[in-house]
Amino acid sequence: MQTHEIKVLAKIQTDFREKFGIPRQSGLVESLRARIVFEPEFRNPDALRGIEGFSHLWLIWQFSLAVRSEWSPTVRPPRLGGNTRLGVFATRSPFRPNPLGLSCVRLDEVCEDSTLGPVLVVSGADLLDGTPIYDIKPYLPYADCHPEAVGGFAADAPEKHLHVVISEALIDRIPPEKRPALLDVLSLDPRPSYHNDPSRIYGMRFADMEVRFTVTDGVLTVTELSTDL
Repeated sequence: MQTHEIKVLAKIQTDFREKFGIPRQSGLVESLRARIVFEPEFRNPDALRGIEGFSHLWLIWQFSLAVRSEWSPTVRPPRLGGNTRLGVFATRSPFRPNPLGLSCVRLDEVCEDSTLGPVLVVSGADLLDGTPIYDIKPYLPYADCHPEAVGGFAADAPEKHLHVVISEALIDRIPPEKRPALLDVLSLDPRPSYHNDPSRIYGMRFADMEVRFTVTDGVLTVTELSTDL
């Protein structure tokens, strides 16, 4: 088997400490902010010269929690209830021969950090905190946008269909700059698509918080919120 070496250029800093709760595609929650921090070898400002002229970027990255030596030609997409098998190359499943992800994010700003060098601040990322990034490329509207494209079994974007209920006492524990993103993530329904148990209490990590909630008849109720000390 032919192999090639690939370098980690950067790692991303996000509010997701675990896979559960991460939006299923990039761009679904534009209020999510993240920072791309380059590895020491690539902290050269010249490598980013001209990047401010682009509004969006492509990120090529590793499904770091899905690295395995074996692969299956078929997978079960959650979008189809987790029971139907499709070809791995007809899905965006993380369980692939090469565990590579592709995300389009909005470039908000380029910051210069005295210790970390140039840092990219982006919005809409669907990546776990610490995810290795292999490459960054500008998004080109004239080439990358295809309004006539057909989306197969995932033709329609998931709707923010859950009404989120959270008490004032709990929402006061959420830093103001984190509230819009957390509420948007919850409204997208972080549960697997085949889960529908109103008695079950779910939990997810977001930033430095542990959020617990239930879902009944289209209403997500936050029952507990604790902050790491």
